[in-house]
Amino acid sequence: MKALSQRRRHPLAAAALLLIGLVATGGLYTAAGSVNEAKASTVYTASDVEEGNKLFVANCATCHGLNAEGTPNGPSLVGVGAASVDFQVGTGRMPMQMQGPQAQAKPVQFSDEQIVQLSAFVASLGAGPAVPHEEWLDTSLGNSANGGAVFRTNCAMCHNAAAAGGALTRGKFAPSLDGVSEAHIYEAMVTGPQNMPVFNDSNISPEEKRDVITFLKEIESQGSPGGAALGSLGPVSEGLFIWTAGLGIIIAFTIWLTSRSS
Repeated sequence: MKALSQRRRHPLAAAALLLIGLVATGGLYTAAGSVNEAKASTVYTASDVEEGNKLFVANCATCHGLNAEGTPNGPSLVGVGAASVDFQVGTGRMPMQMQGPQAQAKPVQFSDEQIVQLSAFVASLGAGPAVPHEEWLDTSLGNSANGGAVFRTNCAMCHNAAAAGGALTRGKFAPSLDGVSEAHIYEAMVTGPQNMPVFNDSNISPEEKRDVITFLKEIESQGSPGGAALGSLGPVSEGLFIWTAGLGIIIAFTIWLTSRSS
């Protein structure tokens, strides 16, 4: 016991314990990183990275710099990950048609293969969110009720409770989510494009993200069973419509009455 007590008081004991703690923490971090990497749906090759670099230099370097380090006209892409490229390029927002408050969705300018190559190149520049695995996009495994609760808590204030979109400040807006693919919805949550915050796995778990996608696809499939959606703004747009239409009918009826008496 005395020898053990002496070893505990050794001057290097504290340093040894600290080293063991650091090694254990690093091991756990590496293991967690390996799990996250396993969720990626695409394995990139050296050829993908090379071809992506060529596409980047020809189409993106003007704004983002030859090494994607950023310029006054475009941010750095180091560390944004493949998911960001797949979303921005896959929805046609990039390359931007013109400078403005935010990038507009438009017809896609690149093929699926080229998007993969651009994603591979940007992913090679630094660690970032990967393109999600199909497991997290399968709505048959999702819980729509829970997804609706998560959406209303975190997303409805900008995108509207019916995901119809809404106006923001200074010419910006939250787009409608109708018709957006499962992959792009997931990628938007993990990358935070435009004015959207980033919802990493600590904020909203992958299972909850899948639930949100399930909810959005369910309301998308339902359409508008009650008739004209009127922007899905509820009593605001409905009341305005009734007021405007009713007032118009009254004015028309008044004109008709006065024309008959004359």
